[in-house]
Amino acid sequence: MPSPGLSERAARAALAAHFTPSQLAAELADLPPQEVWKQRLSRDSSGRLSRYSPAGGLHAASGRFLIPSDEAWPAALADLGPHCPLGVWVRGEDQLSQLTASAVAVTGSRNAARQAVARAQTFATAITEAGHTVTATLAYGVDSAAHQAAARAGRASLAVLPCGLDRAHPEAHAPLLRSIPASGGALLSLYPPGTPASGLTLKASARLLAALAHAVILSEVLDDAEPAMHTATAAISLRRLLLVPPSSTDAQAGPTDRLLTAHQAVPLTDPQTALALL
Repeated sequence: MPSPGLSERAARAALAAHFTPSQLAAELADLPPQEVWKQRLSRDSSGRLSRYSPAGGLHAASGRFLIPSDEAWPAALADLGPHCPLGVWVRGEDQLSQLTASAVAVTGSRNAARQAVARAQTFATAITEAGHTVTATLAYGVDSAAHQAAARAGRASLAVLPCGLDRAHPEAHAPLLRSIPASGGALLSLYPPGTPASGLTLKASARLLAALAHAVILSEVLDDAEPAMHTATAAISLRRLLLVPPSSTDAQAGPTDRLLTAHQAVPLTDPQTALALL
């Protein structure tokens, strides 16, 4: 039976703050989150869990901690299997169901050539005007350009953050962070307020981005270590449609070209092709 006095939402938030979903999958298959938290708490010799206040952490949030039983929960996250989050932090919950119903991720290099960024904006404009939701991180380069293209078209977008919703990553994009929910979009994160971005959060958020989207448009990635490449890898494993525009003329053959050569992605020549495939 669940532990008295602790809601499922608070228990899930507490567990998510200390463990990855895969670390808890076996326990949660047999026990409710409240009981899993109680048992983890009783076995904690470090005192780390006992110093944490589940309700306090929940109420301090600038957004809301969404859990699978909520109506707005994105059903597509079930495709993550043992990596499916215990919950997600969201700002703009009222719009989330509508936004995720037609989400298309537009992501790529933080240091993409100007031509690649312009191409990503063209695709983002076309898909958002066709009724799809541009979904991306706030990173420099392709991702932020995609959000800006959606905003210029007067459409809402969905941002996935590798940090708490109380901060932007990068910090210079704080105005963009504020503008997205203000214009009818939403912000989504795996992490509670106060969490900084790190290599681990970037990788996990890249996987979340792929899971939320029906398709991923990958505009020029020059380095296998870039978060956008993690999104592409996750898209392949989740059987999401992966679309790759041609590299800019001044870019050397890189990861995106290898994806095309290996037939793991579909070449994307123009916005009309993208809309037809979507």
